[in-house]
Amino acid sequence: MTGNEIREMFLRFFEERGHRRVRSSSLVPTNDPTLLFTNAGMNQFKDVFLGLEQRDYKRATTCQKCVRAGGKHNDLENVGFTNRHHTFFEMLGNFSFGDYFKRDAIAFAWELVTSPKWFGIPKDKLFCTIFKGEEGVARDTEAYEQWAAQGVAKDRIYEFGTKENFWAMGDTGPCGPCSEIHYDMGPAASDQGHKDCAFGCECGRYVEIWNLVFMQFNRDASEQLNPLPKPSVDTGAGLERVTAVLQGKISNFDTDLFQPLMEEAAKLAGAERNDPKIQASLRIIADHSRAATFLISDGVVPSNDGRGYVLRKIIRRALRHAHMLEAPTPFLSMISAAVREEMRDAYPELEESAKRVTRILDEEELRFARTVEVGLKKLDVGIAEIRESEKAAGPAPIPAASTYSGAAAFKLYDTYGLPRDFIEDVTRDAGVQVDWPGFDRAMEEQRTRAKASWKGAHKEAASPAYAKLAETFKTEPDFYFGTTARDCRIEAIVTKQGPVKELAAGAEGEVVLDRTTIYAESGGQVADTGALYDNSESMQVAEVRGAYYPVTGLIAHRIVAKETLRVGDRVATVADAARRAHDMRNHTATHLMHAALRNILGTHVKQAGSLVAPDHLRFDFSHFAALDPGEISEIEQQVNEELQRNPEIHTDIMNIDDALASGALAFFGDKYPEQNVRVVTIPDAAAPRGFYSKELCGGTHVARTGEIGVFKIVAEQSTAAGVRRIEAITGDRALAEYQKALGTLRTLAGMLNAGEDELIAAVERQMQAVKQLEKQLEASKRKAAHSMVDTLLEGARNVKDVKVLAAQVPGVDRAGMRQMVDVLRQKLGSGVVVLASAEDGKVALITAVTKDLIPRLHAGKIIQELAKQVGGTGGGRPDLAEAGGKDTSAVESTIGTVYPLIERML
Repeated sequence: MTGNEIREMFLRFFEERGHRRVRSSSLVPTNDPTLLFTNAGMNQFKDVFLGLEQRDYKRATTCQKCVRAGGKHNDLENVGFTNRHHTFFEMLGNFSFGDYFKRDAIAFAWELVTSPKWFGIPKDKLFCTIFKGEEGVARDTEAYEQWAAQGVAKDRIYEFGTKENFWAMGDTGPCGPCSEIHYDMGPAASDQGHKDCAFGCECGRYVEIWNLVFMQFNRDASEQLNPLPKPSVDTGAGLERVTAVLQGKISNFDTDLFQPLMEEAAKLAGAERNDPKIQASLRIIADHSRAATFLISDGVVPSNDGRGYVLRKIIRRALRHAHMLEAPTPFLSMISAAVREEMRDAYPELEESAKRVTRILDEEELRFARTVEVGLKKLDVGIAEIRESEKAAGPAPIPAASTYSGAAAFKLYDTYGLPRDFIEDVTRDAGVQVDWPGFDRAMEEQRTRAKASWKGAHKEAASPAYAKLAETFKTEPDFYFGTTARDCRIEAIVTKQGPVKELAAGAEGEVVLDRTTIYAESGGQVADTGALYDNSESMQVAEVRGAYYPVTGLIAHRIVAKETLRVGDRVATVADAARRAHDMRNHTATHLMHAALRNILGTHVKQAGSLVAPDHLRFDFSHFAALDPGEISEIEQQVNEELQRNPEIHTDIMNIDDALASGALAFFGDKYPEQNVRVVTIPDAAAPRGFYSKELCGGTHVARTGEIGVFKIVAEQSTAAGVRRIEAITGDRALAEYQKALGTLRTLAGMLNAGEDELIAAVERQMQAVKQLEKQLEASKRKAAHSMVDTLLEGARNVKDVKVLAAQVPGVDRAGMRQMVDVLRQKLGSGVVVLASAEDGKVALITAVTKDLIPRLHAGKIIQELAKQVGGTGGGRPDLAEAGGKDTSAVESTIGTVYPLIERML
């Protein structure tokens, strides 16, 4: 079977056994700061396991794309040199959310793995492991019995401790024993050449192909293990490992998941495909091109921190090995095209982002080439400095002075992408040693920092009150239909102390209602504020300060009680209608602007973040360059034309597959249910697809675009490499902004005594006149400065046969001082010039030394001493140096110290 067929067979097996096939989530985890990248199949179900989310299915199966290349899980340096390490890999999995447990999970796994109808792996090649019991947790007798019930021989069931066979989501939360299936690849797979080793040997012969995690406990903050009311199952089988087993390969890289990519790399580089010297490079290029393609497709862009930093390291590591193969440029984008060809059936979204991926990879390849060039120059400078220090030290230089710093070498490696072997070659040829232990320490420190930066805080399990309520109840959202609703029942009241039956007047808490018109914060739109009233709406019983989803489907209102509230009370919800209207205008305007951006800039534009607030909207999107004024004007015009067209906005409820098939856009980083997603459409019969905008969205919107009134962009800037941000306003605020701009225009026209249509020409005339006056002023200053030269020369003194001129030159700026010092140095022929000026509370100093005196005097050292006296710092070359300071009162005394200072230095 091919790798693609194995993936499909796994998913089909579980579909036939009642599991919902769920698409892979993004490699960028949704709302989970604890993870750098999605690194396991269970990541997208974490909130389900924690009780924060309820799904409409109890069984699921996925093939999850994963990356382990940074933070806690970092396999990057091993990739290419082992048989089974990868940065990007696919994790096959089946999940039970309180449905079946160990018996069915083990039966499913054994049938799929061993049945001739499915994978058909010989049973005598398999071993199983269970948790032996440790640290106060009992042996997993049930798992042992279930493996035995499948016919697994007892001498093939091994027992291990917590490290190997107990899994935990974090320091707290769901956890439990796990059970693994291992495959015997035979003596040929032993990295240590073992001919007859037993199971448990870590030489590479025995490979774990599937891990079954049985979540049966919840570990609380006191480390107490409490049984979960509904134990769950989370399994993971690496597609690459399973494919290697089924295709009879020892290395994952020898399977059809990697071989076409390695062949393409060798072909493009003009290298011999089977040359053993280049196998590691071909493996690295194949693996890293998969990771880069998928990461960029999921919205990650190369940068110098976070996820973008890891992506950049992956790309540059691949490019280093492409360089070793003497591959042409561009190279990695060509391999990326081969990745898409191999994986487009399983991941059709790769085709949508193909142009964007190609452009980013090509730009990064060019940037890498430039950066390496800069790095090599810095290395040459460092070596030259070592040589200078050796000369200064005489015939017996200090060993440390002849060694290139390990920290500096690591910076060349980490920041400039210089491979270690590059550094080794250059320094060896130059006869310079490198402090490699220091290099290794710097690398370890960087790894520690990377892990710490993504440690995050483990997500806590849902409050028991909310988790329990969510099992049987959901809040009905009435905010799509208005801002007021009567006869809403209080289902729960929760305070910091937990659930209560009543909340006294003046107290703060959270209230769950059976239905509400208060919008809960989600999808970038801020929450409504408002009030709870009695059913007659004559008396306010609570102030509502916001609302949120504590678990999926439940809306909790943050309130301050005005009257005593009790569970079971009936109240009326009243959202702030004016605030809601502003939110609706800004949310619909966000959809219009998103469509305009894609129309004008290109379909590579994808949302990377959003805020919809009453006073403005903010939209982050993928794009390579700053928007020019013409593009901003065109976006504004296109959106305002849609407001004038005034189409009615349609909202439909459908399942996510139908929604995406209809052309609806899904937002980066958002998580959508499989069923009942809201699709907001702004129709346009003249458009090729029949709509101007169509997006998955749970927010509130105006009925017609004309209700927005006016749209205006107020800011456009960069937020990260490849990500731009636009801020805009609508309605009354936008109109006021236009009126303010018009008022400013009219005021300027009046000041310049010009008509509004003549304003630009009038301003240009004024600017030309100002420039002319500035030139005349500069010429006058230069003339005055030159007239001072002869007078200044008369003040020169001889200090140990050296002419020294030190003077204060009032009213001369830095540029004028530089000109004066050049003239004075020429006229002196041989000597030292020091000039000082105090203007606008700042001191400027400049020192010049003629070339014949440089062996005896250094301008930079002179200026450093003088700068201290005026409360400043400075430095420069041996022949010319400048400094600044703050103490204008000390200028005169500082000039007086020049002569004794030069005398000491001579």
